[in-house]
Amino acid sequence: MTGNTQQTTGPTAVQSRNTPARVAVWAAALGAGLIVAIVATPMFWLMYGGLYTAFMFLCGLVAIPAGHLGRRRGKRLGGRDRDKALLAILTGWLLILCSLVLVLAYGGLVAGLGVLSDSAS
Repeated sequence: MTGNTQQTTGPTAVQSRNTPARVAVWAAALGAGLIVAIVATPMFWLMYGGLYTAFMFLCGLVAIPAGHLGRRRGKRLGGRDRDKALLAILTGWLLILCSLVLVLAYGGLVAGLGVLSDSAS
C-alpha cells in the first residue's frame, strides 16, 4: 500500500498541519480600541456634547488659517503638498459647519421642549 502513494519532499511540499493564526499585537489592540470607541462614543456625546462641539469649532478655526498658510508655502516650493493644504481648508470649513448645525439642533431641541412644557401646563 505504501508503494502506490507518492510523497513529495523538498520546497514544494505542503504541510497539512493546523497552526493558529498569527495576529500582530498592534492589529489586536486596534480592533479592541475600535470596539471600545463604538461603545464609548455615544456615551461621551451624551455627557460632553457641548465640549465636543466647541472643540470641533476650535479645530476648524485652526485648520482654515493653517491650510491657507500651507497653500502659500506650497506655492513657494513649486506646488508640493498644496492639495493637502486645500484638504485642511475644506475640513476646517466642514467642521465649523457641522458644529453650527449641532448648536442650531440643540437650540431647536431646547426651544421645542420649552414649547411643549408651556402647552402642558
